[in-house]
Amino acid sequence: MYCSKCGANVPEGAGFCSACGQPMATTFSAPPAGAAPISTAPPVYVPPAQPSWPVPAARVVAYAGFWLRFVAWIIDRIVLQFAGGILTLPLAGSIGIRELMRTHPSTPEDLIPLIATMRKFFLIILVLEWLYYALLESSVWQATLGKKALGLEVTDLAGARITFGRATGRYFARYISFFTLGIGYLMAGFTEKKQALHDMIAGTLVIRKL
Repeated sequence: MYCSKCGANVPEGAGFCSACGQPMATTFSAPPAGAAPISTAPPVYVPPAQPSWPVPAARVVAYAGFWLRFVAWIIDRIVLQFAGGILTLPLAGSIGIRELMRTHPSTPEDLIPLIATMRKFFLIILVLEWLYYALLESSVWQATLGKKALGLEVTDLAGARITFGRATGRYFARYISFFTLGIGYLMAGFTEKKQALHDMIAGTLVIRKL
């Protein structure tokens, strides 16, 4: 290769002439015969291949309305009545409540044992119902036996399983729904997400699997 200015012989690939410093034009060698032409088109994005294993379909759910929840409540009441009877019968026999009722108490002092007994019954039933609802609704079932029978689940607002603490708060918030003359329960029939008042307080949903 020769310099175009002074004619000196310049090594192939040199950037400047060694004699006069003239910049040399860059030359490219032609591709060999039969070689594939170099493409100047922009690269094309190829999406990654889809996995070969089956992808599980998304679970379709709907909010459970008032009547479905009412039927589930009836089933739960039957279960709790049966379990409560088993737990309280030994207590009733141990304190002689039958003998107390046969004496026909006539003074306030005679009613004190009966009142104390009823208080014990109330506490036993309260603890039984609390553990029944809180443990089952925070379990992997996410439902009591009545809800499970109808395909219902209790979740948080994001659709996840609730904790035992949240399930406990939901249970005791049910008393607020009761003391509103039942209106708190009826709200499950017309609110947007079919939430009763205690659901709104606890931040929970009752959903129905389709």
